[in-house]
Amino acid sequence: MARRSREQVSGFAELVEARSTALLRLAYAVVGDHQLAQDLLQEALVKVYVAWPRLRDESGAEAYARRTIVTTAISWRRRRSFHEPPMDVVPDSGGDGDQSDRIATHEVLWQQVRGLPPRQRVALVLRYYEDLSEAETADLMGCSTGTVKSQLSAALGKLRERVGPETGVLFPEDQAVTR
Repeated sequence: MARRSREQVSGFAELVEARSTALLRLAYAVVGDHQLAQDLLQEALVKVYVAWPRLRDESGAEAYARRTIVTTAISWRRRRSFHEPPMDVVPDSGGDGDQSDRIATHEVLWQQVRGLPPRQRVALVLRYYEDLSEAETADLMGCSTGTVKSQLSAALGKLRERVGPETGVLFPEDQAVTR
């Protein structure tokens, strides 16, 4: 690697300190495993460090890191096929209260999100978990907004089918109808 100026190293260190928690959350949401998320973040940060001289500012570096997390996760998924089988039964929440029901529903939903194909999962996480627009999601995924819409539609359809209405989970289109 080429030698970096103190300014470049300092800028990179500031990015890591300021944004690594948010980037780790994204990585976890994409891969669904803490160890893999840490590995994914580390790999993305190495790529950001290598590309640092070409990146214009910290926001460009963060966007590059987010895109690297997404593309690397998709690549890993294709290579490793660490796909978890979908759960057929909602686990017993262990309690009668609303809080335990919400936690169980949340766990079931994320289990099903982790079982989606890589591009559908990434589109869903970026659009609804990271709250990005369709255009921003398309940019990070390196595809058109039409592709993002079709991936989201397929992902939401699978989740509706797997999770079912009895859990009380409202999906984006369901919320739009109830407003």
